Amino acid sequence: MTDEVSKFFFNLTPDRVLDAVEASGVRATGRVMALNSMENRVYQVEIESDGEPESRFANFRVAKFYRPGRWSVEEILEEHEFISELAGGDIPVVAPLKFPDGSTLKKLKEYEIWYALFPRVGGRIRDEYSESELERLGRLIARLHLIGASKRFKKRWKIESSEYGRRHLEYLLSSKALPDSVAGHYQRVVEQICTVSEPWFKGVPLLRVHGDLHLGNILWDNELCRLVDFDDTMTAPAVQDIWLICPGRDAEAVKSREIIISAYESFREFNRETLRLIEPLRAFRIVRFSAWIHRRWQDPAFPRVFEEFGTEKYWREQLIALDEIREIMTVVPAGVY
Repeated sequence: MTDEVSKFFFNLTPDRVLDAVEASGVRATGRVMALNSMENRVYQVEIESDGEPESRFANFRVAKFYRPGRWSVEEILEEHEFISELAGGDIPVVAPLKFPDGSTLKKLKEYEIWYALFPRVGGRIRDEYSESELERLGRLIARLHLIGASKRFKKRWKIESSEYGRRHLEYLLSSKALPDSVAGHYQRVVEQICTVSEPWFKGVPLLRVHGDLHLGNILWDNELCRLVDFDDTMTAPAVQDIWLICPGRDAEAVKSREIIISAYESFREFNRETLRLIEPLRAFRIVRFSAWIHRRWQDPAFPRVFEEFGTEKYWREQLIALDEIREIMTVVPAGVY
Protein backbone atom coordinates (compact mmCIF):
# COMPACT_ATOMS: atom_id res chain seq x y z
CA MET A 1 0.00 0.00 0.00
CA THR A 2 1.55 3.31 -1.11
CA ASP A 3 1.68 6.28 1.25
CA GLU A 4 -0.96 8.08 -0.81
CA VAL A 5 -3.38 5.13 -0.78
CA SER A 6 -2.70 4.60 2.93
CA LYS A 7 -3.55 8.20 3.76
CA PHE A 8 -6.73 7.99 1.71
CA PHE A 9 -7.77 4.71 3.37
CA PHE A 10 -7.03 6.00 6.88
CA ASN A 11 -9.12 9.10 6.21
CA LEU A 12 -12.12 7.96 4.20
CA THR A 13 -14.62 10.80 4.24
CA PRO A 14 -18.39 10.49 4.68
CA ASP A 15 -18.89 11.75 1.12
CA ARG A 16 -16.75 8.92 -0.28
CA VAL A 17 -18.64 6.39 1.81
CA LEU A 18 -22.02 7.74 0.69
CA ASP A 19 -20.98 7.69 -2.97
CA ALA A 20 -19.84 4.09 -2.62
CA VAL A 21 -23.15 3.01 -1.11
CA GLU A 22 -25.20 4.85 -3.73
CA ALA A 23 -23.31 2.95 -6.44
CA SER A 24 -25.56 0.04 -5.49
CA GLY A 25 -28.60 1.93 -6.74
CA VAL A 26 -29.96 3.19 -3.42
CA ARG A 27 -30.21 6.74 -2.10
CA ALA A 28 -28.46 7.57 1.14
CA THR A 29 -29.94 9.97 3.68
CA GLY A 30 -26.52 11.32 4.59
CA ARG A 31 -26.30 9.63 7.97
CA VAL A 32 -23.05 7.66 8.35
CA MET A 33 -21.64 5.98 11.44
CA ALA A 34 -18.22 4.35 11.70
CA LEU A 35 -18.32 0.85 13.18
CA ASN A 36 -15.65 -0.86 15.24
CA SER A 37 -13.05 -2.48 12.98
CA MET A 38 -9.27 -2.39 13.20
CA GLU A 39 -8.33 -4.17 9.98
CA ASN A 40 -10.84 -2.67 7.57
CA ARG A 41 -12.96 0.46 7.52
CA VAL A 42 -16.63 -0.31 8.15
CA TYR A 43 -19.56 2.11 8.16
CA GLN A 44 -23.29 1.94 8.76
CA VAL A 45 -25.20 4.06 6.26
CA GLU A 46 -28.87 4.94 6.38
CA ILE A 47 -30.71 4.75 3.07
CA GLU A 48 -34.01 6.25 1.95
CA SER A 49 -37.14 4.13 1.59
CA ASP A 50 -40.08 4.66 -0.72
CA GLY A 51 -42.45 2.90 1.63
CA GLU A 52 -42.73 1.19 4.96
CA PRO A 53 -39.47 -0.69 5.68
CA GLU A 54 -39.77 -4.47 5.98
CA SER A 55 -37.81 -4.45 9.21
CA ARG A 56 -36.10 -2.00 11.53
CA PHE A 57 -32.79 -2.75 9.76
CA ALA A 58 -34.04 -2.55 6.16
CA ASN A 59 -33.11 1.14 5.81
CA PHE A 60 -29.43 0.54 6.50
CA ARG A 61 -26.42 -0.78 4.66
CA VAL A 62 -23.04 -1.75 6.09
CA ALA A 63 -20.16 -0.70 3.84
CA LYS A 64 -16.91 -2.63 4.31
CA PHE A 65 -13.77 -1.12 2.76
CA TYR A 66 -11.00 -3.71 2.60
CA ARG A 67 -7.54 -2.64 3.70
CA PRO A 68 -5.40 -2.28 0.54
CA GLY A 69 -2.70 -4.92 0.23
CA ARG A 70 -4.23 -7.35 2.72
CA TRP A 71 -6.21 -9.51 0.30
CA SER A 72 -6.18 -9.88 -3.44
CA VAL A 73 -9.43 -9.46 -5.35
CA GLU A 74 -9.50 -13.23 -5.88
CA GLU A 75 -9.16 -13.88 -2.15
CA ILE A 76 -11.98 -11.49 -1.29
CA LEU A 77 -14.23 -13.04 -3.91
CA GLU A 78 -13.53 -16.49 -2.47
CA GLU A 79 -14.68 -15.16 0.90
CA HIS A 80 -17.87 -13.81 -0.68
CA GLU A 81 -18.54 -17.02 -2.59
CA PHE A 82 -18.11 -19.13 0.55
CA ILE A 83 -20.50 -16.93 2.54
CA SER A 84 -23.05 -17.10 -0.27
CA GLU A 85 -22.72 -20.90 -0.38
CA LEU A 86 -23.36 -21.03 3.35
CA ALA A 87 -26.38 -18.74 3.06
CA GLY A 88 -27.72 -20.98 0.30
CA GLY A 89 -27.33 -23.93 2.66
CA ASP A 90 -29.45 -22.21 5.32
CA ILE A 91 -26.47 -21.35 7.50
CA PRO A 92 -27.27 -18.05 9.28
CA VAL A 93 -24.56 -15.73 7.96
CA VAL A 94 -24.52 -12.20 6.51
CA ALA A 95 -23.91 -12.49 2.78
CA PRO A 96 -22.67 -9.53 0.71
CA LEU A 97 -25.26 -7.73 -1.38
CA LYS A 98 -25.02 -7.62 -5.14
CA PHE A 99 -24.45 -4.43 -7.09
CA PRO A 100 -26.59 -3.76 -10.20
CA ASP A 101 -24.05 -5.59 -12.40
CA GLY A 102 -24.32 -8.73 -10.27
CA SER A 103 -20.92 -8.36 -8.57
CA THR A 104 -20.35 -8.25 -4.81
CA LEU A 105 -17.13 -6.23 -4.92
CA LYS A 106 -16.47 -2.72 -6.20
CA LYS A 107 -13.42 -0.48 -6.45
CA LEU A 108 -13.33 3.18 -5.57
CA LYS A 109 -12.74 5.36 -8.60
CA GLU A 110 -9.69 7.17 -7.23
CA TYR A 111 -7.64 4.38 -5.66
CA GLU A 112 -7.20 0.61 -5.52
CA ILE A 113 -9.53 0.28 -2.54
CA TRP A 114 -12.18 -2.40 -2.80
CA TYR A 115 -15.43 -2.48 -0.88
CA ALA A 116 -18.59 -4.53 -0.39
CA LEU A 117 -22.04 -3.83 0.99
CA PHE A 118 -23.89 -5.95 3.51
CA PRO A 119 -27.34 -5.77 5.07
CA ARG A 120 -27.51 -4.64 8.66
CA VAL A 121 -28.58 -7.40 11.04
CA GLY A 122 -29.54 -7.52 14.68
CA GLY A 123 -28.07 -9.58 17.45
CA ARG A 124 -26.01 -9.50 20.61
CA ILE A 125 -22.77 -11.08 21.71
CA ARG A 126 -23.13 -13.47 24.63
CA ASP A 127 -20.35 -14.07 27.12
CA GLU A 128 -21.97 -17.12 28.67
CA TYR A 129 -23.68 -20.05 26.98
CA SER A 130 -26.15 -22.59 28.28
CA GLU A 131 -25.65 -26.25 27.46
CA SER A 132 -28.42 -26.13 24.87
CA GLU A 133 -26.85 -23.08 23.21
CA LEU A 134 -23.48 -24.83 23.03
CA GLU A 135 -25.18 -27.83 21.46
CA ARG A 136 -26.89 -25.61 18.90
CA LEU A 137 -23.58 -23.97 18.10
CA GLY A 138 -21.85 -27.34 17.70
CA ARG A 139 -24.46 -28.50 15.21
CA LEU A 140 -24.21 -25.21 13.33
CA ILE A 141 -20.42 -25.47 13.02
CA ALA A 142 -20.76 -29.04 11.74
CA ARG A 143 -23.20 -27.91 9.07
CA LEU A 144 -20.84 -25.08 8.11
CA HIS A 145 -18.02 -27.63 7.79
CA LEU A 146 -20.09 -29.98 5.65
CA ILE A 147 -20.37 -27.17 3.13
CA GLY A 148 -16.79 -26.09 3.75
CA ALA A 149 -15.50 -29.56 2.89
CA SER A 150 -17.45 -29.72 -0.37
CA LYS A 151 -15.03 -27.43 -2.25
CA ARG A 152 -11.54 -25.97 -1.86
CA PHE A 153 -10.18 -22.48 -1.67
CA LYS A 154 -7.58 -21.74 -4.34
CA LYS A 155 -6.20 -18.47 -3.00
CA ARG A 156 -7.02 -18.11 0.70
CA TRP A 157 -4.31 -18.88 3.23
CA LYS A 158 -3.86 -22.24 4.92
CA ILE A 159 -2.94 -23.64 8.29
CA GLU A 160 -1.66 -27.01 7.19
CA SER A 161 1.58 -27.23 9.13
CA SER A 162 3.80 -25.37 11.57
CA GLU A 163 5.05 -23.35 8.59
CA TYR A 164 2.17 -20.99 9.33
CA GLY A 165 3.75 -20.11 12.67
CA ARG A 166 7.28 -19.99 11.29
CA ARG A 167 6.23 -17.53 8.61
CA HIS A 168 5.01 -14.97 11.15
CA LEU A 169 8.05 -15.56 13.38
CA GLU A 170 10.32 -14.87 10.41
CA TYR A 171 8.54 -11.57 9.82
CA LEU A 172 9.02 -10.48 13.44
CA LEU A 173 12.72 -11.37 13.27
CA SER A 174 13.44 -9.83 9.87
CA SER A 175 11.56 -6.61 10.67
CA LYS A 176 13.46 -6.20 13.96
CA ALA A 177 10.16 -5.95 15.81
CA LEU A 178 11.55 -7.97 18.72
CA PRO A 179 13.95 -6.21 21.12
CA ASP A 180 17.36 -7.82 21.49
CA SER A 181 16.62 -8.67 25.12
CA VAL A 182 13.89 -11.17 24.15
CA ALA A 183 14.50 -12.01 20.47
CA GLY A 184 16.64 -15.08 21.07
CA HIS A 185 14.36 -16.56 23.73
CA TYR A 186 11.27 -15.80 21.67
CA GLN A 187 12.72 -17.45 18.57
CA ARG A 188 13.77 -20.60 20.46
CA VAL A 189 10.37 -21.04 22.09
CA VAL A 190 8.37 -20.56 18.88
CA GLU A 191 10.68 -22.79 16.87
CA GLN A 192 10.38 -25.54 19.47
CA ILE A 193 6.57 -25.27 19.38
CA CYS A 194 6.69 -25.52 15.59
CA THR A 195 9.04 -28.51 15.65
CA VAL A 196 7.02 -30.45 18.22
CA SER A 197 3.71 -29.77 16.47
CA GLU A 198 4.87 -30.46 12.90
CA PRO A 199 4.08 -34.23 12.94
CA TRP A 200 0.72 -33.54 14.61
CA PHE A 201 -0.52 -31.84 11.43
CA LYS A 202 0.37 -34.71 9.12
CA GLY A 203 -2.68 -36.46 7.72
CA VAL A 204 -5.17 -34.07 9.33
CA PRO A 205 -8.02 -33.28 6.89
CA LEU A 206 -8.27 -29.63 5.87
CA LEU A 207 -11.37 -27.74 4.83
CA ARG A 208 -12.77 -24.27 4.41
CA VAL A 209 -13.50 -22.85 7.88
CA HIS A 210 -14.64 -19.57 9.39
CA GLY A 211 -11.13 -19.13 10.76
CA ASP A 212 -11.80 -16.59 13.52
CA LEU A 213 -14.81 -18.03 15.31
CA HIS A 214 -14.56 -16.46 18.75
CA LEU A 215 -17.57 -15.32 20.78
CA GLY A 216 -17.38 -11.80 19.31
CA ASN A 217 -18.22 -13.18 15.87
CA ILE A 218 -21.35 -15.01 17.02
CA LEU A 219 -24.51 -12.92 17.26
CA TRP A 220 -27.68 -14.07 18.98
CA ASP A 221 -31.05 -12.64 17.99
CA ASN A 222 -33.44 -14.33 20.38
CA GLU A 223 -33.05 -18.01 19.42
CA LEU A 224 -31.20 -17.35 16.16
CA CYS A 225 -27.44 -17.83 16.23
CA ARG A 226 -25.70 -15.99 13.39
CA LEU A 227 -22.03 -16.21 12.36
CA VAL A 228 -20.41 -12.97 11.17
CA ASP A 229 -17.06 -11.60 9.94
CA PHE A 230 -15.51 -14.13 7.57
CA ASP A 231 -12.57 -11.81 6.89
CA ASP A 232 -10.10 -14.50 8.05
CA THR A 233 -11.81 -17.46 6.39
CA MET A 234 -9.16 -20.01 5.47
CA THR A 235 -8.28 -23.64 4.87
CA ALA A 236 -7.51 -25.33 8.19
CA PRO A 237 -8.32 -28.31 10.43
CA ALA A 238 -11.89 -28.37 11.77
CA VAL A 239 -10.67 -27.75 15.34
CA GLN A 240 -9.75 -24.18 14.32
CA ASP A 241 -13.47 -23.31 14.45
CA ILE A 242 -13.98 -24.90 17.86
CA TRP A 243 -11.13 -23.94 20.16
CA LEU A 244 -11.62 -20.16 20.01
CA ILE A 245 -15.18 -20.46 21.34
CA CYS A 246 -13.91 -21.96 24.59
CA PRO A 247 -10.15 -21.28 24.54
CA GLY A 248 -9.48 -21.89 28.22
CA ARG A 249 -7.76 -24.91 29.76
CA ASP A 250 -9.87 -25.12 32.92
CA ALA A 251 -12.49 -27.76 33.59
CA GLU A 252 -15.37 -25.51 32.53
CA ALA A 253 -13.78 -24.79 29.14
CA VAL A 254 -13.05 -28.49 28.57
CA LYS A 255 -16.64 -29.35 29.46
CA SER A 256 -18.02 -26.69 27.08
CA ARG A 257 -15.75 -27.92 24.30
CA GLU A 258 -16.96 -31.47 24.84
CA ILE A 259 -20.60 -30.36 24.59
CA ILE A 260 -19.88 -28.57 21.32
CA ILE A 261 -18.01 -31.54 19.85
CA SER A 262 -20.66 -34.08 20.91
CA ALA A 263 -23.33 -31.99 19.18
CA TYR A 264 -21.02 -31.50 16.17
CA GLU A 265 -20.73 -35.28 15.84
CA SER A 266 -24.47 -35.63 15.32
CA PHE A 267 -23.87 -34.10 11.86
CA ARG A 268 -20.21 -34.71 11.06
CA GLU A 269 -17.34 -36.86 12.32
CA PHE A 270 -14.75 -35.11 14.48
CA ASN A 271 -11.27 -36.53 15.10
CA ARG A 272 -10.57 -35.89 18.78
CA GLU A 273 -6.86 -36.46 18.27
CA THR A 274 -6.80 -33.06 16.59
CA LEU A 275 -7.54 -31.45 19.96
CA ARG A 276 -3.79 -31.57 20.56
CA LEU A 277 -3.51 -28.94 17.81
CA ILE A 278 -5.17 -26.39 20.10
CA GLU A 279 -1.92 -25.41 21.81
CA PRO A 280 0.14 -24.88 18.63
CA LEU A 281 -2.82 -23.05 17.07
CA ARG A 282 -2.91 -20.86 20.18
CA ALA A 283 0.81 -20.14 19.80
CA PHE A 284 0.49 -19.36 16.09
CA ARG A 285 -2.32 -16.92 16.89
CA ILE A 286 -0.14 -15.13 19.46
CA VAL A 287 2.77 -14.79 17.02
CA ARG A 288 0.54 -13.74 14.15
CA PHE A 289 -1.20 -11.14 16.34
CA SER A 290 2.10 -9.43 17.13
CA ALA A 291 3.15 -9.54 13.49
CA TRP A 292 -0.22 -8.08 12.49
CA ILE A 293 0.12 -5.13 14.89
CA HIS A 294 3.66 -4.42 13.74
CA ARG A 295 2.62 -4.45 10.07
CA ARG A 296 -0.18 -1.98 10.82
CA TRP A 297 1.76 0.43 13.03
CA GLN A 298 1.58 3.24 10.46
CA ASP A 299 -2.20 3.19 10.78
CA PRO A 300 -2.97 5.90 13.38
CA ALA A 301 -5.60 3.68 15.01
CA PHE A 302 -3.09 1.02 16.07
CA PRO A 303 -0.79 3.04 18.37
CA ARG A 304 -3.89 4.42 20.08
CA VAL A 305 -5.34 0.97 20.78
CA PHE A 306 -2.17 -1.04 21.42
CA GLU A 307 -0.33 1.43 23.62
CA GLU A 308 2.01 -1.15 25.19
CA PHE A 309 2.97 -2.89 21.96
CA GLY A 310 6.72 -3.10 21.49
CA THR A 311 7.54 -2.43 25.13
CA GLU A 312 9.59 -4.79 27.27
CA LYS A 313 6.45 -5.53 29.29
CA TYR A 314 4.50 -6.50 26.19
CA TRP A 315 7.10 -8.96 24.93
CA ARG A 316 7.66 -10.46 28.38
CA GLU A 317 3.93 -11.20 28.63
CA GLN A 318 4.00 -12.79 25.18
CA LEU A 319 6.93 -14.97 26.23
CA ILE A 320 5.18 -16.12 29.39
CA ALA A 321 2.20 -17.28 27.30
CA LEU A 322 4.41 -19.01 24.72
CA ASP A 323 6.56 -20.67 27.39
CA GLU A 324 3.41 -22.07 28.98
CA ILE A 325 2.28 -23.48 25.63
CA ARG A 326 5.68 -25.08 25.04
CA GLU A 327 5.62 -26.67 28.48
CA ILE A 328 2.14 -28.12 27.95
CA MET A 329 3.08 -29.47 24.53
CA THR A 330 6.27 -31.12 25.72
CA VAL A 331 4.88 -32.55 28.98
CA VAL A 332 1.41 -33.72 27.95
CA PRO A 333 1.61 -36.97 25.93
CA ALA A 334 0.77 -36.59 22.24
CA GLY A 335 -2.92 -37.12 21.63
CA VAL A 336 -3.94 -36.28 25.20
CA TYR A 337 -5.56 -32.91 25.84
